[in-house]
Amino acid sequence: MKEGIHPNYPAATISCACGAVYQTHSTRGSFSVDVCAACHPFYTGKQKLLDTKGRVDKFRKKYGK
Repeated sequence: MKEGIHPNYPAATISCACGAVYQTHSTRGSFSVDVCAACHPFYTGKQKLLDTKGRVDKFRKKYGK
């Protein structure tokens, strides 16, 4: 690899709003996120369907689900 063309890649701490903390490396440095794999509804199995203007009910009524 060529010398001097790669960015600095120091250790970083990513902290989530739920309290989870992850250690990794990043060119950005340490930062915080709103959701992570520990609290995201898709990964925890607590996902809910968001009903926008009754579309889910309309679909269920139309197709008998």
